[in-house]
Amino acid sequence: MKGPDKNTIFPLEHYNRLCFLKNSIKNPNIIVGDYTYYDDFENVENFEKNVKYHFDFIGDRLVIGKFCMIASDVKFIMNGANHLTQALTAYPFAIFGNGWEKAMDGKTYPQKGDIVIGNDVWIGYNATIMAGVTIGDGAIIATNATVVKDVEPYAIVGGNPAQEIKKRFSEEKIARLLELKWWDWDIEKITKNVQHLTGDDINTLLP
Repeated sequence: MKGPDKNTIFPLEHYNRLCFLKNSIKNPNIIVGDYTYYDDFENVENFEKNVKYHFDFIGDRLVIGKFCMIASDVKFIMNGANHLTQALTAYPFAIFGNGWEKAMDGKTYPQKGDIVIGNDVWIGYNATIMAGVTIGDGAIIATNATVVKDVEPYAIVGGNPAQEIKKRFSEEKIARLLELKWWDWDIEKITKNVQHLTGDDINTLLP
């Protein structure tokens, strides 16, 4: 037994609203790990539509790890949404030309960096992740959360702006999980351990 085929788009038979995301992505600046899935109420093609302000000329990336779970209507706000905030006005004169194109001479719009999602991250319905945010392995993002700053591994966050609610496990257990990196095991080993991975005793994991 080797588990489902990581290279299939739709791993559930007769159901086309859940996909292994890496197999449906067309934008080269969206990088997704194996077995990460996206579940959409209507059409899985909505995922890329929900990666907002992602312009090729900016070059920022959305990087998502393995075995992540992404619910419908999750949105990623990329750097193309940024306006000047220290200037007298945030209005983007230059994009309209006609004598306004020089408004940005010698200036640049803010760049906050890539969005990086770790492994085994669960992102709930209608959450929003802002540019430059890194979400650690094993984190959970609550429904409707707006994440504006980095999230630590195995933290649960919620609200707007999102705040840490609690850690999923003790610091000792989190350290052991981060050392194990089960998502990097070969699929045969993961398959042998699925019953243990869905339990709560880390000591049961097979070598």
